[in-house]
Amino acid sequence: MSTSPADAFPALPGLLLNKAHYPVTSLGPGTRAGIWTQGCTIGCAGCVSKDTWVADPATSVDVDALIGWLASLPEPLDGVTVSGGEPFQQPKALAALLRGVDTWRAGQAPPVDILVYSGYSLSRLRREHPDILSSCDAVVTGRYVERLNRPGLRWRGSANQRVTALTELGRERYEGAEEPAAGSPSMQVSVEGNRIWFIGIPGRGDMDRLDDQLRTAGINTGEVSWRS
Repeated sequence: MSTSPADAFPALPGLLLNKAHYPVTSLGPGTRAGIWTQGCTIGCAGCVSKDTWVADPATSVDVDALIGWLASLPEPLDGVTVSGGEPFQQPKALAALLRGVDTWRAGQAPPVDILVYSGYSLSRLRREHPDILSSCDAVVTGRYVERLNRPGLRWRGSANQRVTALTELGRERYEGAEEPAAGSPSMQVSVEGNRIWFIGIPGRGDMDRLDDQLRTAGINTGEVSWRS
């Protein structure tokens, strides 16, 4: 009897999950799978994802289920982006997730890279979580600082944040690529049921301006993540 790639993995720890989405084209190069963790105590002012702050146990999912989801996705799949929330506040589950992704992606063509976002500094992650970094091809690190949000920050929310390549694949795809290519999207829109998801890095005040424009057009956005 044939088995899927996910069947090769034993049951793994639960991860508090806000959302998983495919395709993602605005948080890393190429066409990607996006995984957003639930729970963050950093609380950056101006964060547009306040709905990811509360560490709600009801959002826990098995890591092996996420690996199975990745294995089920159609091509192309150039990378996996993990954001949040703060992924490194779930170090055991994050480590299990990245180990699972690392095992699953072996032999994939084109190669699948792993990009992880964190509000912590790279020096802190290197000191506290070197084992997790060993599974990442690149990381985006640093707190979001609203006053440093400006146009042209590809894959970053504010100018203080840094994109660091950690592997040969990471250097190939991320070094020297922080400035947006012509026509590259900074945001994408996904509609699921009665919810609209904005994926990517908005400019400062963009979401409030969008909210105002929708209200002017007679559309009430109701509950929004950047005011949760």
